[in-house]
Amino acid sequence: MKNWIVLLFTHGFAIAIGFAAGIYALPILIAPEGPSVEVIESTASKANYSGEFRKDLKDSDTFHWGEGKVSIGPETISLMGELAPGPDYKLYLSPEFVETEADFNRLKPQMQRVGDVKTFQNFLVEVPSDVDPSQFNTVIVWCESFGEFITAARYK
Repeated sequence: MKNWIVLLFTHGFAIAIGFAAGIYALPILIAPEGPSVEVIESTASKANYSGEFRKDLKDSDTFHWGEGKVSIGPETISLMGELAPGPDYKLYLSPEFVETEADFNRLKPQMQRVGDVKTFQNFLVEVPSDVDPSQFNTVIVWCESFGEFITAARYK
């Protein structure tokens, strides 16, 4: 009986670890290739604002971070850099700088969701026609599925 309990525990633990690894790895495996440096540079040259994603924000950690130059224009927001891989990333514009999950949740009603981030090395996100980036000062990457802060950059 003791052997069965040990086997059940060890196999259950292995399944749990495998499931967690799968959740982390799946977005990496199915992510499309990011836009080329040339495309990002072309888009960034037309941007009105720019900011920088940094790894040293309060709620950024080993699994939740972004790094690189983000450019904000009236039609497109682009990143020349990289994000920690993860599922269900969304791009938001905020009227205040945010670097914690608590601040994000507090300000979310005042934010504007721009769109999905589907790549982890460089990205381009179309700005909907009813969104005006000049009305905000911060761009944020947020993991919607798990409610995790990834990164943010003040651009004004």
